[in-house]
Amino acid sequence: MRRLYLDNAATTFPKPEPVYAAVDNYQRQSGGAVGRGSTARALAASRVVERARASLARLLGQVPSERFVFGYSGTDLLNQALQGLPLQSGDRVVYTALEHNSVLRPLHQLRVERGIELIEVPATPQGTVTVDAFRAALAGGPRLAVFSHASNVSGALLPVHDLTELCRQAGAWTLLDACQSAGQVPCSLRDCPVDLWVASGHKHLLGPLGTGVLYLREGMEAILRPLRLGGTGSHSESEQQPETLPHKYEAGNLNAPGLHGLAAALDWIGEQSVEQLWRHDQERTAQLLNGLEGIPQLVLHGPPAGPDRLGVISLSFPGLDPQEMATILDQSFGIETRAGLHCSPRAHQALGTLSAGGTVRLSLSPFTTADDITHVLASLQEFATGMASL
Repeated sequence: MRRLYLDNAATTFPKPEPVYAAVDNYQRQSGGAVGRGSTARALAASRVVERARASLARLLGQVPSERFVFGYSGTDLLNQALQGLPLQSGDRVVYTALEHNSVLRPLHQLRVERGIELIEVPATPQGTVTVDAFRAALAGGPRLAVFSHASNVSGALLPVHDLTELCRQAGAWTLLDACQSAGQVPCSLRDCPVDLWVASGHKHLLGPLGTGVLYLREGMEAILRPLRLGGTGSHSESEQQPETLPHKYEAGNLNAPGLHGLAAALDWIGEQSVEQLWRHDQERTAQLLNGLEGIPQLVLHGPPAGPDRLGVISLSFPGLDPQEMATILDQSFGIETRAGLHCSPRAHQALGTLSAGGTVRLSLSPFTTADDITHVLASLQEFATGMASL
């Protein structure tokens, strides 16, 4: 049976071929720890990691490369950002109903442990957030606003430039969760000057699992407390954590094989260009959404095709548990999707799918072809016809 992987919002697969080669070459030929030692192999490993930082700097608007900190996942670095800020009792934090549990759960813990006040920006029934609703939530002087660039449930892209400007006017720090958008949606951190920016390395940055990135605007390193302390390979004579970037937040050995893969992935993205990858995503998303509209009984969730959404499509079949639907698509048609709440319960509450157990999510990648979409549409048509005959 033909197999088609469409769970790229969780982690992209396949990766570009150079990613596999880079990880394998590191494991077999290098083995040097990053920032530890002066041997040729150790120095070569460190140069690859610095190449990855430089690629990120070019990808995101020619910002200083040392401001990119590597960690072990988007979740790891969202925790660093949220728990490392000096939030105190009574501080107001604005977040949206579209946020992932990687944001919701740390915020809940901060409310319990530090007494912060949480202000939720409601989402629309299409799974997006309006500028007016965000502006209203900022009234009263929040200390921090945290919001996703794109929803991992509805596929909606938020107007981050407008939201960042509103936060600046309100005097709030801004934390942008770019885990769903980095690598496929063009974004310049010079034009959109958020204070903190986080991305997963294994999603549309196309790197291996176990990699994540945090960007700090100039001056934030004086505010953000590091959560992980220890050896950095620099300033080893001091009992204090180095204050220099990126070492302040990179205690312990970095995931060298993962970062070698990420460096290769970023090289590949640079060769294609994010703009080209974004056009591809828009074309395949429009093809899929237009075809799905003609299949009876399937319910689509999220905005229509266009520049305000990406290739993350949630759908449901009335009366059928999403987990059961995903199993049928996998076992009968070879289509691998994701079913459930996708770690974003508030988003499903806005879409009206929470009580039904969520949705079935199809998420595309740079390697999803027009033929793949044709296969998906034919399979879903056969699925819907079969369900109607029961």
